[in-house]
Amino acid sequence: MNKSSLLDIIKSKLSEKIQTLEKLIVETRASSNDTKSSMGDKYETGREMLQQEINNLQIQLNEVLKQQDFLKTVLPKTADKAEKGAIVKTEKGLFFISVSLGEITCENQKIICISPESPLAKAMYGKQENESFSLNNMNQKIIEIQ
Repeated sequence: MNKSSLLDIIKSKLSEKIQTLEKLIVETRASSNDTKSSMGDKYETGREMLQQEINNLQIQLNEVLKQQDFLKTVLPKTADKAEKGAIVKTEKGLFFISVSLGEITCENQKIICISPESPLAKAMYGKQENESFSLNNMNQKIIEIQ
């Protein structure tokens, strides 16, 4: 598996998320401006709800920006143990320890992108090929690490 192309796919997905969130923030701000009226409290409540929505979108955007920054520290080098930047193949699937992005497809293979802070990454951290680890009372064996 080509780790560089995998990183490119992840960078692209994060960029798409950033653009979508920025667009939603702009649209929500515009609709907030549309609710300005002299009608009173009813509209104040609506504007406050829109402001809360903008705040939530801003928090999501900040998280994705942090992921994007973190991804810059993940190098496309081969790993010999489960660590940041490693592609770990177990009996249950293929995992890329990088950012929490869920399942993506690269070179016709499904890969689950997990954060180094996730319980799964912590359980397998430092392990090498043919070693086992346990998570939620389920044992898994590491078949291959790239």
